[in-house]
Amino acid sequence: MSWNDDIAYAMTPSKLFTLPLGVWPLQKYNTFALVRVLVCGFLMSSMMITLFLEINFGSSDAYVKVDALMLMSCNILCVLKLILYRFYADNLIRNFSSAVKDYLAIDNEWKRIIMRRHAFMGRIVCYICVLSTYVCALIWTIMPMLADDGEDIQVNVTIKNQVSELPVPVTFLGDPDIPTGIYFVIVTMQLFILMLTGTSNCGNDSLFFAIVLHICGQMELLKTEFNKYGIIDKDISDNFSILASRHHYLMENAKLLTDVISSVLLVQLVFSCLIISFIGFQFILALKVNDAVMIIKSVAVLTSLTLQLFFYSFVGDYLKCQMEDIADSIYTSNWYRLPTKLMRNVLFVMVRSQQPVQLLAGNFFLVNMKTFMNILKSSLSYLSVLRVMVE
Repeated sequence: MSWNDDIAYAMTPSKLFTLPLGVWPLQKYNTFALVRVLVCGFLMSSMMITLFLEINFGSSDAYVKVDALMLMSCNILCVLKLILYRFYADNLIRNFSSAVKDYLAIDNEWKRIIMRRHAFMGRIVCYICVLSTYVCALIWTIMPMLADDGEDIQVNVTIKNQVSELPVPVTFLGDPDIPTGIYFVIVTMQLFILMLTGTSNCGNDSLFFAIVLHICGQMELLKTEFNKYGIIDKDISDNFSILASRHHYLMENAKLLTDVISSVLLVQLVFSCLIISFIGFQFILALKVNDAVMIIKSVAVLTSLTLQLFFYSFVGDYLKCQMEDIADSIYTSNWYRLPTKLMRNVLFVMVRSQQPVQLLAGNFFLVNMKTFMNILKSSLSYLSVLRVMVE
């Protein structure tokens, strides 16, 4: 299908971040796409193994181990998202193909305004997610180089460039001196993998957020159609069948998306709760010793993790509200003027809308704004316990 300006506006950011990963739903699923997925998975798996070795056999520095644990959890999430987005590719293809058809079917300015508004929301969420994780990657790379450990400055740069001062330390290899050229090659490679991890993590999230927000926009259009239903008596039965079919179709598409993200959300919530607690504890310790590098790194990571959780919760809550509002829009229509038989069908649609599709972590844990607040409260509770134990 050919793209118009509206489609390009809505989908270009998601395509930009997911096409290099090989998970863009509207790509050609050929050998080259599979190779991109395998290369990305290999690089992040290599980083994951390195971090695992660092945690078990590396430096005894608690800061280093917490940082490695956080990065390893991000790598696990990235690999899991790549696998599931490929495994459930048909679900994503159906939703994005439907979105393209929706944009091509725009026939008035009112529909364009509604769909553009939700596309704008998707773009904002995409840019905030991805840019926040890129900022974290840059801070992770630059801050160790700028840190002053209080020792005399070494004249020989080969002595200063050690594995303990890399963005991702690998002290389990010992502490050998690295020539300056090789040191900066390693730093560049680590920065690239950190950027790739951020793209795979938040870039895939932005893909999911964009299509869910599109479904929310279609639900809002459907609410307006239901609200106007019954004003014109011509072909009233056929019109209701069309609207009911559209409602069922949108709910089926939303269910396909929840199947894709369910397992990811479960791992995401568990890891985020633990990492927020550990990084928050690290932040408190850094404040006590005035460690500026660790303070900046902790704030950046906490901000990125909190934003990611907030967007999942916001999108889940918004999707639920849009689906439940269908019943209200039908109730405010002229349903009392309809034939008796058609009234019963209207009641069925209202009952169905009261059972909305919701984001579930592991198919049992609801993800909405209440969940977000509970996770923050739980994390702060764990953090308080850790702080009291230290004091």
